[in-house]
This record gives sequence, C-alpha cells and structure tokens, in this order.
Amino acid sequence: MMQGVTLRKMKNHLMSFVMLACTLAVLIPLGLIFFHIVKMGISSLSLDFFTHIPAPTGEPGGGMANGMLGSLIMIGGASLIGLPIGILGAIYLSEFGGSKISTLIRFAADVLSGTPSIITGMVAYTLLVVPMKGFSGLAGSIALAMIMIPIVLRTTEEQLKMVPGSLREASLALGVPFWRTSLKVTLRSALSGVLTGILLAVARIAGETAPLLFTALGNQFWSKNVMQPMAALPLQIFSFAIAPYEDWHKLAWAGALVLVTVMFALSLTARYFGRTRQAR
Repeated sequence: MMQGVTLRKMKNHLMSFVMLACTLAVLIPLGLIFFHIVKMGISSLSLDFFTHIPAPTGEPGGGMANGMLGSLIMIGGASLIGLPIGILGAIYLSEFGGSKISTLIRFAADVLSGTPSIITGMVAYTLLVVPMKGFSGLAGSIALAMIMIPIVLRTTEEQLKMVPGSLREASLALGVPFWRTSLKVTLRSALSGVLTGILLAVARIAGETAPLLFTALGNQFWSKNVMQPMAALPLQIFSFAIAPYEDWHKLAWAGALVLVTVMFALSLTARYFGRTRQAR
C-alpha cells in the first residue's frame, strides 16, 4: 500500500517537473526576445521618434511618426470594414447555426484565418491594386480587414453561444423584435467577450507586414490620403532592418520595441476583458 502511494507521489512530482520545464521552455525564449528588443531599441526612443518622419539617407535622427500614423489609419479603416461584417456574421451564426450556409461560413472563416497573410496580400493586390492602377492605404485596409473578419467572427460567435437562451426567450416573450433582441440583449450580454476578440484581432493585424507590401507599399513622407501609398510601422521596420545604414537599423529596433509594446498592451487588455467575462 505504501509503495503504491510513494509511486503516485513520484509520478506526480515528475509530471509537475515536466510541466514546469515546458512552461520555462516557452517563457525563456519569449523573455530573451523581449529583452533583446528592449536592449537594442530603448536607446533610440526619443520625442523625435514619435514626432518626425525618417531623416534623409546619411543624416542622423528622424523618427517613424508617419509610419505610426499610417498604421492607425489603416487599422481604423480595417476595423470599419471588418468589425461590422464579423460581428453581424457571428450573430447570424449564433442564431441560425444549424443551416448549411452557416456550416459553409464557418468553414470559410476557418480556412481564411489559417491562410498565410502573404497570400491575403497577393489576393488583395490582384483584386484591388491592379484594377486601381496603384498602391494605396485603402487597399492595405481591405487586406487587413480580410485577416480581421474571421478572427472577430469566430470569437464573437463563441461568446454569443455562452449567453443563456433564457435571456433571448424572456426578451421575445415581452414582445421585443428578434433583431432587437439579438443586438440589445444577446450581443450586450457578451460584450466583454466580444471586445476581447476585437482586441486580439487588432493585435494580429497591427504587426502584419506581408499584406501591406502588396497593397500600401509604404511612404517615406507624411501621407493621409488613403488613395495613395501609405507608410506603416511594420513596413518601415522591415525596410529599415534590411537597409545598409546603421542609423536606420537603430530606428528599426526602436520601431520593433514600440510595436511589441503595443501588441503586449492589447493582449493584456484582452485578457482583462476575458477575465471580466469569466467572473460574470
């Protein structure tokens, strides 16, 4: 009897050690990457970095303000396109999930979410850039929206499924129209979970580079016109990192630090909303 108890304790300690080792195997590389980015990029961060455009080749200083502005514009445009489609599509799937078209939509969303972003960029180039005869921030926004839609759709659908059916029934029993019940009762009850999915989708597209190479192209100057080539922070990081100039390399590390910090903050915010949802 005692030998069986001892054997179980040994197995328990062994599995606990294995789980701890696996956790460290994930956290240590992540910590090293973040530490290296901070080490290389913190020295180049300054007020000029957030307020100036890149300096001409060979001149020190400059910043990535135009890239940050371009990223905000294109992420905002992608959100305006992708969020209504994703959320309304999720409402349809949660309310009419048993139909054949619902199965087809889920399958398409899963395939689209697993498609490499460079393929999305190539499709956007063929369907938008070529007919428009030029690169543009609008094409970049649409390409990012194509990545955003399946993430928002699937996460929102799962959150809506967690809303008790009794809430819908009570609302309908009071004579509230079905469309108003879906928007005012079901969606509102799952709002924190929906916000979690939205933030995760924004964090995903904020760091995308490949789709923008085929659509927005980039711009070394201020560009607020969405019908013209537009700068973006990931694009500038890529361009500066492969350039032969040391000053540009420093700016690339600083841009990487800013981008990682933003994505980290969005992920923490998403986890906060997720925990709020679980607490309720």
